[in-house]
Amino acid sequence: MLDIIRGKAYVLGDNVDTDQIIPAKFLSYNPSDPAERKYFGMYAMDGLPPGQMGLPDGNIPFVKPDEFKSEFAIVVAGKNFGCGSSREHAPLAIAEAGVRVVLAEFYARIFFRNCINGGYLVPYETLERLVEKTHTGDELVVELKGNMVSNVTRKTEHKLAPLGDVAPIIEMGGVFEYARQAGML
Repeated sequence: MLDIIRGKAYVLGDNVDTDQIIPAKFLSYNPSDPAERKYFGMYAMDGLPPGQMGLPDGNIPFVKPDEFKSEFAIVVAGKNFGCGSSREHAPLAIAEAGVRVVLAEFYARIFFRNCINGGYLVPYETLERLVEKTHTGDELVVELKGNMVSNVTRKTEHKLAPLGDVAPIIEMGGVFEYARQAGML
């Protein structure tokens, strides 16, 4: 696991659900086939309604048309991120688009666990409402060892909730690799 994740922020609001993150119509792609897996990145956040895309103006696409990767490496969201169905493809889609970390006030628990279990994303919980202090395109630096995010653009720093017991699983790249290295498998 990296100690520092740096990149542009993509800001979302509250209650972003898994069908907005990766609409069901794109679940026909096979995530175990590299030629098809990249399409999850292409269609990540494709279900966001107008006005929700890269707040505040609502018209910034997460992934540009006909591209597989996003220019945004960090998602900043509000409350209840990843709610809706227990779609394991949601954190996979965000990760395939090039995101390494999501900063949200809190998550739907199944989304949070899917991030960790699959080793897709680092799901940090914020201690304050960063969606009102961060704009899409701001350059952020997330320090995983210090549980801190710096907004280089706005020259601010914000403490993040510690990852706690899930940190070793994230460091190992997911629950199966963690279990393998711990001698559980």
